[in-house]
Amino acid sequence: MTVFLVEQNANNALQVADRGSVVETGRVVLADTDANLLVNERVKSAYLGG
Repeated sequence: MTVFLVEQNANNALQVADRGSVVETGRVVLADTDANLLVNERVKSAYLGG
C-alpha cells in the first residue's frame, strides 16, 4: 500500500516511512530509502538541522 504523506518535520516523516522523496519547487530532486535520506548530507543540512 502506498501512502503519500506531506510533513514539515522530516525527522518525523522518515521515522514512519520506508522511502522518502525531497520535492523542491514542484520537482522531485531526491528519492531514496528512509535510512539513506537520514544520513544524506544534503538532506541533513537542509531539512534535519544538521
